[in-house]
Amino acid sequence: MSVAPARTAEWRRRVWCCLLIVFSCALQCAPAFSLEKKDAGAIGTAAPELTGGVGWLNTDKPLTLKELRGKIVILDFWTFCCINCMHVLPQLHELEKKFPHELVIVGVHSGKFSNEKQDDPIRKAILRYGIEHPVVNDAEMKLWNAYNVKAWPTLVLIDPDGNISAVRSGETVSPFFDTGIRHLIDVYGKSGKLDHRPVHFALEKDKIAQSPLSFPGKIAADPASKRLFISDSGHNRIIVASTDGRVKDVIGSGASGSANGTYAQASFRHPQGLVYADGKLYVADTENHLIRLIDLQAKTVKTIAGTGVQGDRSMRPLQPTEAVRVPLNSPWDVTLIGRALYIAMAGAHQLWRMDLDKSTVGVYAGTGNESIIDGPAVHANLAQPSGITTDGKNLYFADSEVSAIRKDDIPDNDQITTIVGGIGLFDFGDKDGDNKTARLQHPLAVLWHNGKLYVADSYNHKIKIVDPVNRTIATLCGSGKPGFADGKNPQFSEPGGLAAVGNTLYIADTNNSKIRTIDLKTKTVGTLNLTGFPKSK
Repeated sequence: MSVAPARTAEWRRRVWCCLLIVFSCALQCAPAFSLEKKDAGAIGTAAPELTGGVGWLNTDKPLTLKELRGKIVILDFWTFCCINCMHVLPQLHELEKKFPHELVIVGVHSGKFSNEKQDDPIRKAILRYGIEHPVVNDAEMKLWNAYNVKAWPTLVLIDPDGNISAVRSGETVSPFFDTGIRHLIDVYGKSGKLDHRPVHFALEKDKIAQSPLSFPGKIAADPASKRLFISDSGHNRIIVASTDGRVKDVIGSGASGSANGTYAQASFRHPQGLVYADGKLYVADTENHLIRLIDLQAKTVKTIAGTGVQGDRSMRPLQPTEAVRVPLNSPWDVTLIGRALYIAMAGAHQLWRMDLDKSTVGVYAGTGNESIIDGPAVHANLAQPSGITTDGKNLYFADSEVSAIRKDDIPDNDQITTIVGGIGLFDFGDKDGDNKTARLQHPLAVLWHNGKLYVADSYNHKIKIVDPVNRTIATLCGSGKPGFADGKNPQFSEPGGLAAVGNTLYIADTNNSKIRTIDLKTKTVGTLNLTGFPKSK
């Protein structure tokens, strides 16, 4: 969600040329190796102390740069809604593994949405994404301002003397910081100032009990067989259950990976969107950047799109291309119209289309620029589409970063229109009404069912109903505050997935790690009791 313009290949080439020159100079003179203006948070200046946060997580006490002297420190300015920030986390994890004794990473969570400024949602994001370094809740943006940060994600490298050595915004950070860290290890190792002692932190994951589900992201249904399909994202697997909660199959070993094969052999990495048709289940294997096909009769899994490498925004095949040769970018949800699989490509801010008969895939809607502009699909701007559904003719999608529900009118020459919400990247709220006044907060799921659109208004912790004709939205249930309660006055916590069978709506209540139900006649909420999980070996 960086506010900087998209990088082109030529831009990247020039940047790397400049970096090589700067690195060469740095190796001969000073620890600082990036060129910046010397203002607040600039290269060569003393790094501002880590004060101003409203809370600390993944540690039993607040940290200071003073006590981290002798260590190389990376500050990661992020917000957990941001797909670009999510893309940085695996790179940081790799750096932590490479330099376990010399490097300390501190996440500075400077939240965009109001829901992201509270400690508990940040704690859940830490658990969901497997973050194992300390995080400070910079809810009041004091550290953001002290370091003169302009975009998410931004990373700051601090040398063992406590001075800023490098600053970088954007997704690609590992090669840049790998070089910088090695340089600092060389310089400060020779001077004897480098602290090699290991540092341990009190992690949030060590404070919680295991549960049958872990942050389920999406849910799909086959009404004919009364089956549910659940993306058990935190456990890297797919659950097949009856609508009354009896577990029938577990798909995936639970290991984080991209292996094909039998249910027991296959692996996923934080899968999200699902859609069922004709004995097949299509899966948006989000962090693998793949589309997977599950044959429910043969009980096998195979990859049908993607290379396993994250595509960047310059990789935009406008013409359909062989699907297994095209890098995808965080596919978050999928839906079907006939033999066309439509993909909410969150990381590219686009919708893609896969021809299942020809096994080709390409961009369908969106320029790749993160914004909100209606019009012809190829010229429209989208912002992290994270949920997609269809009425059989048109596409409807939850455009999460602009807090909008939008429509692709396929019969009308693929015109993108905004139904409700969606004024800009920083316009959000919790207000029912018409398309001029209604506000949402980072919706992650939308479902067409019996002529209505049901919406998981995730950061408002509500389920809402959209009238796509009159372009109005109304709350179905949810208090607006995160929690867990059934009945007539229910509470949810960042619901992210929806499915329906008859008069029952099923909800992937992500941060509660539960599947919830709503009786659409009585508007009563319950919790599905999943039974029959195979015992762990």
